[in-house]
Amino acid sequence: MIWHITKREIYDNLNSLRFALTTVLLIALMVTNAVRHLREHPQRVQEYQGAVIESLNRLTAHADGSLYKLAQYGPGNFYKKPSPLHFCANGGESLLPDTVKVGKPPVFATDSDDNVLLEGIWSLSYPDANLQNKNVGPDVSQVDWAFIIGYVLSLIALLFTFDAFSGERERGTLRLMLANSVPRHTVLIGKFLGALLSISIPFILAVLMNLLLISTANAVHLTTEAWGRLGIIFFLALLYTSLFVALGLLISTRAQRSAVSLMILLLTWVTFVVFMPSTLASIASGFSPAVSFDEFWKQRNPVQENLWDKYEKWLWSSKLDDDTLRAKSEFYTEHVEREERRHEERLKYRTSQVHRAHAIASISPATLLQHLIEAFAGTGFERHLQFAGNVQRYAHQFREFIVDTDRGDPESLHIIGIREGMSQQSINSKSVPRFEDTLSLSQDFNAAAMEILLLALFVVVLLSGAYLAFVRVEV
Repeated sequence: MIWHITKREIYDNLNSLRFALTTVLLIALMVTNAVRHLREHPQRVQEYQGAVIESLNRLTAHADGSLYKLAQYGPGNFYKKPSPLHFCANGGESLLPDTVKVGKPPVFATDSDDNVLLEGIWSLSYPDANLQNKNVGPDVSQVDWAFIIGYVLSLIALLFTFDAFSGERERGTLRLMLANSVPRHTVLIGKFLGALLSISIPFILAVLMNLLLISTANAVHLTTEAWGRLGIIFFLALLYTSLFVALGLLISTRAQRSAVSLMILLLTWVTFVVFMPSTLASIASGFSPAVSFDEFWKQRNPVQENLWDKYEKWLWSSKLDDDTLRAKSEFYTEHVEREERRHEERLKYRTSQVHRAHAIASISPATLLQHLIEAFAGTGFERHLQFAGNVQRYAHQFREFIVDTDRGDPESLHIIGIREGMSQQSINSKSVPRFEDTLSLSQDFNAAAMEILLLALFVVVLLSGAYLAFVRVEV
């Protein structure tokens, strides 16, 4: 009986004007999305590859010099790899930095002729994200999958279900249906599946056309993992659509007239999809306003130990004994640790701010969907954090390589960061570890598991509410 009701709903929807308009609209949006991605993605990849090659050439030049030069100037800048699934979710990439810079060795002292007397070693410089707390919702200016699913598909789901029960009540067909020995939950499930499948048909056609254009182009290469991520995003789209189908059925069971049902659903959609994300994010922004880097550090560290006072007597010494060299090495190392700690603390502070805004704005299903699609598309703020984490791990690996290479020379004093204290042997540039910006699907899935469960919980609650309302309704 469920399948019979489902088929009837699908047949009625296939012969309706709204189905034809939905098909045309979704296909047009998906084609626009594909064309835009094919135009912009090659440029992003070209810029990334050019920057990486330049950084590798700089690393090779330093490695061909000496181990000290490599330890002093570092591995070069780090660049975030552009995601091939950028068309699924823009993720505010234009507001997020795509580079972690390796700062030039700081010059602490020069003579009257500007000759360097004291020069330190490289450190990581984490750029501060320009993403504000209020920028956590879907971006309507981007015709990506997140916008198409979050805004367009949710509205279509309501237009397909606003008259599911109220319309049949007006025509008198609902009373005839329930006059037979058909359980009400069977009717509800049949209408739910019928509406969901009716919406899925044009969406699947649009998605297939989108992926056909993108996958057959030479400019974009989708790996096996990318296809797996696309499968998860498609599942999220169906789950999100189910939420609004259940909402439409719930309101339709309670409203006596289709026009009233449509009005209530449109107001609900505007509230939860359009109005609530920006409003909640603005409220969260008020609780944790952005502060400048210097102001932040003054608040966190009002009193700092002066490294010059601690190491001054060795820094100005012209002796080359072990104590002086080790003191200078410790000074350079502590200076690097302090600088990197400042940036890491700032990054953690901004991360907590954005996560707080995300948590508050996740009351809106549209914002929840946006975060999930960004997570599996490899864009957005979480991708920014993964990139920073990859850089931190590589920096640790690079410094271990310097220390291990220096230890392999028995003639070295093993004092890192000091020319006279490090190995003078030449090194092979090919032996230096290379940075690779990678993504982990399992890590992304584990991080997004709670949000997926929350989205599923919304669907269950609304379906349960629709069932309880339909059981008690009198026809």
